[in-house]
Amino acid sequence: MTYATTPGGWITTKLGTVLDFKYGKSLPAKTRDGVGFPVYGSNGVVGFHSAPLIPHAGIVVGRKGSFGEVHLSLQPFSPIDTTYFIDEFGPQIIKFWFYHLKHLPLTQLNRASAIPGLNREDAYGLEVPLPPLAEQREIADRLDTLLAQVDTLKGRLDALPAILKRFRQSVLAAAVSGKLTEEWRANQVTLSQISISEIKDYWFNKYSNKEKYYKVPSLDTKQQQMYDLPETWQWCQLGNIFDVHVGSTPSRKNKDYWGVGVNWVSSSEVAFCRIKETKETITLAGMENSSTKLHPPGTVMLAMIGQGKTRGQPAILDIDACHNQNTAALRVPEAYCVPEYLYYFLYQRYEETRRVGSGNNQQAMNKKIVQSLAFPLPTKREQTEIVRRVDQLFAFAGQVEQRVKEAQGRVNNLTQSILAKAFRGELTAEWREQHPELISGENSASALLARIQAERAAQAPVKRTRKKKVSA
Repeated sequence: MTYATTPGGWITTKLGTVLDFKYGKSLPAKTRDGVGFPVYGSNGVVGFHSAPLIPHAGIVVGRKGSFGEVHLSLQPFSPIDTTYFIDEFGPQIIKFWFYHLKHLPLTQLNRASAIPGLNREDAYGLEVPLPPLAEQREIADRLDTLLAQVDTLKGRLDALPAILKRFRQSVLAAAVSGKLTEEWRANQVTLSQISISEIKDYWFNKYSNKEKYYKVPSLDTKQQQMYDLPETWQWCQLGNIFDVHVGSTPSRKNKDYWGVGVNWVSSSEVAFCRIKETKETITLAGMENSSTKLHPPGTVMLAMIGQGKTRGQPAILDIDACHNQNTAALRVPEAYCVPEYLYYFLYQRYEETRRVGSGNNQQAMNKKIVQSLAFPLPTKREQTEIVRRVDQLFAFAGQVEQRVKEAQGRVNNLTQSILAKAFRGELTAEWREQHPELISGENSASALLARIQAERAAQAPVKRTRKKKVSA
């Protein structure tokens, strides 16, 4: 970094003439007692220890790993051996140099080929503007104020994604309880409950001349009614309404099954989405008697097993696809239900559903568990209205989320913009005009540099020279 111009009263010098980067010391985690003063690594505080290496405030600069990262400790601290530290500033202002180092391109000075690292000689060679001491203090004070405001703004922006998540959850909760369409429902005069027996007849008729897919599940008649529903709604279970399938995976050894044919859905692809393509394809030839079936667009998929938070996540097929045994396919009776309503219900129940499972090793749901899940069923007309409203509100939340991301980017850039103005002298231009006596004569930057160099020279260790032996 070079500075083409500096304000009157400032001088330009090398970083190495005003600061000394010292090597941190090894302090393994097993030797730290976990109390007292912070222990700093390249990326910040990594622990605590009661006996600090440095008995006063200082600056830590990452040397290895997160090289060039700058941290300020206003209390005694210990810098470990992946860092440099600065603990002597002479007559200078520590906060000024903390901000100045954060502005310098230290994170761009890597010359290591294996482990990223900062060579201090490269840092020493950077040109830096040096203002008078009083202006250093003024710059530091103004940056404290401005960057605190930036941090406050950043904190508020960072909190918004969680607020939007709660907003979506509240929208879904209102959707599947009837509250979202309460006013809409009051203006309808022809709504009545869907007949569960009609839906059963629908499935029997659908498969009457084919292999029988739908099987009437043996479900608990004492369903859990989690809350009161509107009169035109009713509690049922997923197995009463939807034709639930669990897939299977053909042998991986038989290459004839893989790589051609139809889309193949695994549990990792069921992730709060619409599935438009899959990573793998499979052929159904020769698999007529297996449980691997082809499902049409509009089928709702549910992950029944998976690492982390995969289990319980829903998706909607936008394509014809088969699926493995780790997923359930819920075929939707089109005359009575809207796929998106079922999807939003499973989305809303996600945190609860993913905790439901069986098995001693990896928790998983099975077909019976999926079929037995309590399901609030409104009329199809109301399902359509619910989906329209949820889509509209989610679209609004998405727009806000995008604006938050854009604002976060601008705020992140704002910090460096403010620092740049500070070290071009723009933040204190008016102050300099009002205080000429504080930036001239014995208070000038030149006088300050002379004091710094004199103090450093006085503290430099005396080099010892060997006396030559005189031969007898």
